[in-house]
Amino acid sequence: MTSDATLQPVAKKTLFQRFLPLLLLAAGFVAFFAAGLDEYLSWNALVDHNEWLIQQVSDNAIASFLIYSAAYILVVAFSIPGGTIMTLVGGYLFGTLIGGTATVLGATIGACLVFLAARTALGDLFRKKAGGALLRMERGFQENALSYLLVLRLIPLFPFWLVNIVPALLEVPLRTYFIGTLLGIIPGTFVYASVGAGLGTLLAQGRTPDLGIIFNLEIFMPLIGLSLLSLLPVAYRKIKARRDKG
Repeated sequence: MTSDATLQPVAKKTLFQRFLPLLLLAAGFVAFFAAGLDEYLSWNALVDHNEWLIQQVSDNAIASFLIYSAAYILVVAFSIPGGTIMTLVGGYLFGTLIGGTATVLGATIGACLVFLAARTALGDLFRKKAGGALLRMERGFQENALSYLLVLRLIPLFPFWLVNIVPALLEVPLRTYFIGTLLGIIPGTFVYASVGAGLGTLLAQGRTPDLGIIFNLEIFMPLIGLSLLSLLPVAYRKIKARRDKG
């Protein structure tokens, strides 16, 4: 018969293993700021180092692309504020298409790492503590996960890191999360990448980019339209369910 003393270390090890991915991401966040690397995620840093960055891309295009993509994965995975300036830099260094593509892939992979860490560490705990209302919300989100994810990604009203975590707690499948994130961030990403592609002129004039451009009506309204289109399947299911009951 196995004693409680024998089971206790195993339970502690299992708990540690569950939280290890989340702890590593948190450690990366702390280490980033402790090393003062946040100074490089700023407009001033780009102004000071733009010629060097351009030269590196010119001399080592593929390596620069891979380093930028890896850096974006880490910025998102560690939930470091600075995604906007990184997206601008991607457009500036590689152009709208290549820079935007690298950003979308890096952000999606980084977001999936956060998603998996949060689901591993907090998923079971959330479900144990969840009441009836939360469980109903979880079922509703699961049934329409892709539509809801597209809305959350298309309209940047909530912090990116928060949208990375919540679906993990609501048992959204990784495949659905990946697709929703990948497709949902494309429009906004390419808007900022296109702004970044024109940074050379702003740098020459000593001006700064408009970081709130995503909320300009001519850009924001189409995003609203796309989000409404993504909700059509949800509306259809609800209308069909009412008709079936009637």
